[in-house]
Amino acid sequence: MPLMTTKPMFDLAYGGGFAVGAFNVNNMEITQAIIDACAAERSPVILQISKGARKYANMRYLRKIIEAAVDEHPELPVAIHLDHGDTLDLVKTAIGDGFTSVMIDGSHHPYEENVRLSREVVEVAHAAGVVVEAELGMLGGIEEDVVGLDAAEYEKNVEKFLTDPGQARDFAQRTGIDSLAVAIGTSHGAYKFRHEAKLAFERIEQIMQTCPGLPLVMHGSSSVPQDLQDELRKYGGEMKQTWGVPVEEIQKGIQHGVRKINVDTDCRIAITAAIRKVLEETPEKFDPRDYLKPAREAMKKVCIARMTSFGQAGNASKMRSAGLI
Repeated sequence: MPLMTTKPMFDLAYGGGFAVGAFNVNNMEITQAIIDACAAERSPVILQISKGARKYANMRYLRKIIEAAVDEHPELPVAIHLDHGDTLDLVKTAIGDGFTSVMIDGSHHPYEENVRLSREVVEVAHAAGVVVEAELGMLGGIEEDVVGLDAAEYEKNVEKFLTDPGQARDFAQRTGIDSLAVAIGTSHGAYKFRHEAKLAFERIEQIMQTCPGLPLVMHGSSSVPQDLQDELRKYGGEMKQTWGVPVEEIQKGIQHGVRKINVDTDCRIAITAAIRKVLEETPEKFDPRDYLKPAREAMKKVCIARMTSFGQAGNASKMRSAGLI
């Protein structure tokens, strides 16, 4: 099956009441972990590539790795998504590199500039058959090159940074975007909250009323579960206590209309904990395969768990039978 856009995935997700996980790709083992999880769960997936990933791995390498994954599992619906693109030139480059979905993040600009930039991207991307995600509202936290608001400031004044439902309708109508990343109180990075998360799910309900049928996206939604934090610390890792977005809270978002969930931090912690375990328990080992294989398996388990909880598992064949691919 060739690479596809996210539109057929979201079309099926609306009818089925599920969401599709977007997992960040940085190298071969990470890609294999995601695709192996998809194959095990017969799941569609969005492979997401950030600015940091392109710096680290070189897009030529990442593109060939993804091509190999698609060739290995032609039965799986796979989309390649540009995460947090910030300029029209970058979007054009991504389209030339074979991305089937792009994000333009103009949320840090004044509203009218965000509208203008997003509309320009939509015009270019749609002409190439590529779909567009944009962002409205602001998230907290820091992750790679994406800098949100200071976590403490964000938590204290979160209400004023949430996505406005009326503005979302105006934004969607004027830009023609295909999906919208919304701010409901989540944060980028591992250190999201200083206590249990409190998210504004009523905003999702209100946005669904003003923007019926528009797929919504949750950024900053890794769960950062306690068991993964404990595993990392057990083998010498230092990580201060933090709280992510519990899976049960993500499922509430899905029930209210979220159709794409971004996942990265949980996978990173699982991989690093597995590597630390091997090096701690068998310090005589120096073959990268000795620690990258269990790291890949650890991430695969996280991906399977998320795909199951998001409801996307088992939907690869349904897309074909529904005539969506």
